Amino acid sequence: MSKKVSLWKKANDNPQNLTFTEFETLLSQCGWNFSRQTGSHRLWYSPHDQPLPIPPQKYGKAKIYQV
Repeated sequence: MSKKVSLWKKANDNPQNLTFTEFETLLSQCGWNFSRQTGSHRLWYSPHDQPLPIPPQKYGKAKIYQV
């Protein structure tokens, strides 16, 4: 199984155990573009130019509502 498929399976099966880095990798694979970090939030844009501000987690896990 490729890393991409493995990551998608992990996100689907157990999203609360996804690291913040893995979450950003998924965003990138879906065509989202990282724009900048302003203060405590990282700003991503969807392929349709919809902004998504995400606060990075200090413990390394993405929040379930973000995933």
